[in-house]
Amino acid sequence: MKELADVQAGAPAIDIAIDRVGVRGLRFPLRLRDRARGIQTVTARGALGVDLPASRRGTHMSRFVEVLDAWQEELGCQSMRNLLERLRERLGSSRAWASFEFAYLMRKPAPASAGAAGMAYDCSVSAELAEQLACTLGIQVPVMTVCPCSRAISAVGAHSQRALIRMKIRIERFVWLEDVILLAEAAGSSPVYPLLKREDEKFVTEAAFASPAFVEDVARRVAASLEAHPHALAFEVEVESMESIHNHNAFAVIRGGAGQ
Repeated sequence: MKELADVQAGAPAIDIAIDRVGVRGLRFPLRLRDRARGIQTVTARGALGVDLPASRRGTHMSRFVEVLDAWQEELGCQSMRNLLERLRERLGSSRAWASFEFAYLMRKPAPASAGAAGMAYDCSVSAELAEQLACTLGIQVPVMTVCPCSRAISAVGAHSQRALIRMKIRIERFVWLEDVILLAEAAGSSPVYPLLKREDEKFVTEAAFASPAFVEDVARRVAASLEAHPHALAFEVEVESMESIHNHNAFAVIRGGAGQ
């Protein structure tokens, strides 16, 4: 059989290096450490990329899929390093990058009754390997907030809403997703729950109104907890409040840690 031409390896018409080229939208099973059950397997959406020198016209896209398909490790910083090292070797590149998005399911008990149900949290892990590995964990956690101003000036009630806490945390070793989720939930007026009976609704309402919080308060509480976290090298916290009496959202962002 005649050898097929390797068109990608040829010289490009314009000799400019590409910082990152690859594939995204890959769906595959991803194994995660689960504190309650040991291992949780989720369906992840992945993206993989490498750098491309100015002397090469294109990369070999099929090799990304081959490397990911052969990677059967449990998710972690070391396993991400192994994946990226294999990508660099297979694609002949100096830098490699990977990003995975997935929903992590925790069984969450109601605060007053015996009820419990599963609750999904949107998570991501991304990593880049050049001379060193940079690994970032992303988690989005919903909470409830009660407005302190409304609570203080109203004879009856106060406006409340759901807020989203979005965290990007630079890590260098394993961190339990459950710990970061609980850290964020503690910063709002109340956590939110997948299943609530009447006694639970009473508990949540009274607890939240006893702990009103601005979006700024929530962001500062999360930032303070991450500053104290032993494995958070750097972080970005964004809190967005889906305001119930305004036709807009409120947000606050805090960055901290190394290099800030």
